[in-house]
Amino acid sequence: MISESKFQANLKSIQIQIAEACMVSGRNPDDVTLLPVTKNWPAGVVDYCKKAKLVRVGENRVQEALEKKNEISGVCWELIGHLQTNKTKQVIGEFSRIQTVDSQKLLKKINDISLQKNLKTSILLQVNAGSDPAKYGCSIEGADALLDFALSQQNIVVDGLMTIAPYAPEDLDIAKTTFEKLRTLRDHLCEKLDVELKVLSMGMSMDMEEAIAAGSTMVRVGSALFGSR
Repeated sequence: MISESKFQANLKSIQIQIAEACMVSGRNPDDVTLLPVTKNWPAGVVDYCKKAKLVRVGENRVQEALEKKNEISGVCWELIGHLQTNKTKQVIGEFSRIQTVDSQKLLKKINDISLQKNLKTSILLQVNAGSDPAKYGCSIEGADALLDFALSQQNIVVDGLMTIAPYAPEDLDIAKTTFEKLRTLRDHLCEKLDVELKVLSMGMSMDMEEAIAAGSTMVRVGSALFGSR
């Protein structure tokens, strides 16, 4: 596991990157949340985040997150990995937000279980803004109908949108275009359906500058913080 001092050095470097990207784009760094992605790392790294006042962490796998949650308290857990409908009951009430909701079937399941548990569940709609066959998410064309359906579910709160850019480290313009499409979609949805979608979760270690330039309010960072495994 990475040492805490190395983590602190990495964190400082990332915070500088975020600040510089915001300065270039004329944005306030306070408007961009850093979400540490702790998948495949032991609960100790979550404790590092907590000490650094990073109160939200992202996890890809439900069971791994629940195990860590039993060890570490005082942080909010966000599910950023694909959620299968048969695992929905495990998730509701355990995660502060589900970022990867991409179908009416999943929305209905989340709402039904939230209703049973007398909870409101916060979500992001995942959009495959890069039209990448390797990624989950609804299409840009299907986002209007999906959001309309989500807003009809009484125990769901839609905070915003999420996307993952196609993997193309040699051409970050692909990521830039993907993120700009999501921001444009968000603006269109807000106007058409008269809603506020404050969260744009887009950008990771490799492409967070492009995401911030396009309007990201949350960057999901794993390897730049904790190293590779």
